[in-house]
Amino acid sequence: MSPLNRRRFENFRANRRGWWSLWVFAAIFVVTLFAEFVANDRPIVARVDGRWFFPVVRDYAESDILSDGFPTDVDWYDPTLLREIGERGWAVWPPVPFSHRTVVRDLGQPAPSPPSARNPLGTDDQARDVLARIIHGFRISVLFGFTLTILSSVIGVIAGAVQGYYGGWVDLAFQRVIEIWSGMPQLLLLIILASVIEPTFFSLLIFLLLFSWMSLTGVVRAEFLRGRNLDYVRAARALGVSDTRLMLRHILPNAMVATLTMVPFILAGSVTVLASLDFLGFGLPPGSPSLGELVSQAKNNLRAPWLGITAFVVLGGMLALLAFVGEAVRDAFDPRKLPGGGR
Repeated sequence: MSPLNRRRFENFRANRRGWWSLWVFAAIFVVTLFAEFVANDRPIVARVDGRWFFPVVRDYAESDILSDGFPTDVDWYDPTLLREIGERGWAVWPPVPFSHRTVVRDLGQPAPSPPSARNPLGTDDQARDVLARIIHGFRISVLFGFTLTILSSVIGVIAGAVQGYYGGWVDLAFQRVIEIWSGMPQLLLLIILASVIEPTFFSLLIFLLLFSWMSLTGVVRAEFLRGRNLDYVRAARALGVSDTRLMLRHILPNAMVATLTMVPFILAGSVTVLASLDFLGFGLPPGSPSLGELVSQAKNNLRAPWLGITAFVVLGGMLALLAFVGEAVRDAFDPRKLPGGGR
């Protein structure tokens, strides 16, 4: 590790709030990344009559499990089946024995039901376990945010680099295109899109990518406008270095300093956009685990305050962690910061 990167790492670690926020967010994300092994309505592994079964990764018929069973899909909540498995072998269940689409039976009261030992965060208005939906919904939200952030950052950096390096008419024409494109009514276009096709993960990703790439263009453009006139860049150009090599090796590393400080905030904005679209009904398909859909249920079921409290804590906590990490990254790349966080 170079002395510069070592100093940046020390400054990042000196921000205790951002350092621990990164670890907490990473731990939660790793757990939710294997959501099927944490919250599922089928066992992780089972052994019956000396045979091994892995229901979490494969579908089985009842006749596959029991020799006298029916050739239909297994109902893992069937009391008779569970009794037979207990007598002939064993099964290991996930910590949360519900999937995001599982309808909880025998609640004893109308849904949404309040938190209980069986459902620690209660159920929603369709009798689905809230904790299971949060685990699966957190994973979708973060993966969507990461994908949108990476793709939009790559496109935005390339666009800003071309604008700033060449300048002149290229920069002028590009700026006019960005001004016109950024003025397009995104929500209206999304409503039109939703009326034509059913929004999915990838269709929403492509649609939002059409507009989100402009978030970094201005910053990168300004860095390239400044960097292209520096002495070492002019000297390299006089020696015959190609434009592509100049942009990638001489100017881009300096431009990435300002870019990386904005990435955590762009990620937080991407997660918020998906939650907002799900709340308005223009996000993921109905039934998908979504944090925005949980907020919508909280609004429609004011008599169930646990839904609103859970949605607020999860969304607010996620955005707060990303904001703290962003502050630590900003401190790490601040040239005025001394090693250890001082000035």
